[in-house]
Amino acid sequence: MGFDLGTRVWPAAYGDEARPRMGFFTDTSVCIGCKACEVACKEWNQIPASPQGFTGESLDNTIDLGADTWRHVAFIEQRKPLSPGEDGATLAQTAALGSLAQETGLHTYQDGDGMRWLMASDVCKHCTHAACLEVCPTGALFRTEFGTVVVQEDVCNGCGYCVPACPFGVLDQREDDGRVWKCTLCYDRLKDDKEPACAQACPTNSIQFGELGDLRRRAEARLATLQDAGLHEARLYGADEDDGVGGFGAFFLLLDEPETYHLPPDPVDTVRDLGGIWAAAGAAAAALGGALAAAVLWRRG
Repeated sequence: MGFDLGTRVWPAAYGDEARPRMGFFTDTSVCIGCKACEVACKEWNQIPASPQGFTGESLDNTIDLGADTWRHVAFIEQRKPLSPGEDGATLAQTAALGSLAQETGLHTYQDGDGMRWLMASDVCKHCTHAACLEVCPTGALFRTEFGTVVVQEDVCNGCGYCVPACPFGVLDQREDDGRVWKCTLCYDRLKDDKEPACAQACPTNSIQFGELGDLRRRAEARLATLQDAGLHEARLYGADEDDGVGGFGAFFLLLDEPETYHLPPDPVDTVRDLGGIWAAAGAAAAALGGALAAAVLWRRG
């Protein structure tokens, strides 16, 4: 199965120097919430500590992505039916909860004891149509030869245009200097043919790194396995090249709706419709100008 992985500047802008588009496939069904990826990301990229305390909703203390948190492992706690009839559960469904662990790789820390723990390591999506890159006035954000999106901190002027442009709220400005920072997919490691630090540190292979086309095929096979085992809410998020951002360079297998993970259900490139908006505004201005000119001529006549 082929995929259209091209972006507006990759691979055409790089010619013979273009490399295969690289990315992440995060399989949340095997995430154990250890946060090894967070630690590895901080250590390799020398990112400052960013504890935000506990919200009272989970055991997560980093809460979200930001200038000082390029990888964030979300903890979502859900109560599930314990006995037949509770919340509509049948005897067969209740019995199946215990067997899902062995059949699908969902272990008791995720699905057992009356609670369902959904854990997911979130990161910049490295969108095919990246609004952050498109609104950057200095060229600080650019598309690499690997098809990823990177911020050059020595070029960023701290204007902040990219922050509201991102449909995922990934980009953030660091308080001490106002510049924007985010995941680079370990661009420096990629240039040396090394795996990104977070993927290398993941003990369960929840974070998988590789060529994006290969990852999508692998993800589809994993999704089919889970759905065949009865996990019908499982879905791929960001693997559709026809979505509002042209597909992600870092996509996910989720076990519930995106909103459960605090992700937008239908993300859209925020500058996608700007051309049409400006054209409509120009047409309206021209029509208004014509009406005013006609009114002036009519009064003179």
